Amino acid sequence: MHPILTITGVSKNYGKLTALDAVSFEVPAGAVFGILGPNGSGKTTLLSIILDVLHADTGKFSWFGNSPQTNNRKQIGSLLETPNFYHYLSAVDNLKITQAISGRGGSTDIDEVLRIVKLDERKNSKFSSYSLGMKQRLAIGAALLGNPNVLVFDEPTNGLDPQGIADIRNLILHLSREQGKTVLVSSHLLSEIEQVATRLIIIDKGCKLVEGDSKELFDTSKTVVAIQTLDNKQATELLLQSSWAAQLLVNRSTDKEIFMQLDEKHLPSLHKNLVEMGIGVLSVKPMHSLEDYFLRITSTPSYV
Repeated sequence: MHPILTITGVSKNYGKLTALDAVSFEVPAGAVFGILGPNGSGKTTLLSIILDVLHADTGKFSWFGNSPQTNNRKQIGSLLETPNFYHYLSAVDNLKITQAISGRGGSTDIDEVLRIVKLDERKNSKFSSYSLGMKQRLAIGAALLGNPNVLVFDEPTNGLDPQGIADIRNLILHLSREQGKTVLVSSHLLSEIEQVATRLIIIDKGCKLVEGDSKELFDTSKTVVAIQTLDNKQATELLLQSSWAAQLLVNRSTDKEIFMQLDEKHLPSLHKNLVEMGIGVLSVKPMHSLEDYFLRITSTPSYV
């Protein structure tokens, strides 16, 4: 079976600023695929490209195993950045306009999507009277018109209170588990991606740092370790060949630190093994949590 989405070497520059740097990954069918990164890391730029809002400078992407086609968009529901509706119109009237523009869905779809996002009792209220959480849910409702099999949500919990965040999270899980939809969701919040994603990437300053299965990355029985050596390139090559390294998490040999995930029982012998491989070791520091690791590898602010 073809992946739902394949991205190969996608780059985007704004003048001298690199928004995306040769990003590649695949999204399997039925996954909740998380794109995790701090604000300004390139998440929205990436989603804008695969939704044909922006054009990449180099690289390519394909939906459903085919080259980008106009009718692909009718198979994809999306929420990109801030919800944009007419403030003086009701939810129903706003969705009628969305439906007419997108060509997705029929006359009965509007009531159904409003029920799914729990806005059916306020469907005739003006958009201006909605809370931020209700506005986000209406935007997701718009994405659901036509019952697309693929959904793309850019920071869907941004600015919401804890209850609003929980509502959106439960909705994403329902759409994936109960309806079998493939969901791409971006966030700068590790806790939100951790609770919904089956697979994810971490990006920062336009570069993909990590890609993996969520169960592996969030495996609490393994420890994430930051390693500093005199030759990170050679150390990375040797560690990739070692049977006891569960996973190298950052695949850029020029980084000041190498991050790897391994069983705790191998932690005492890690330094010894590196020395035996002829690598000069400067430090080996276990991370206390995946959050510590995420903050460490994305610690330098960027403004994409």
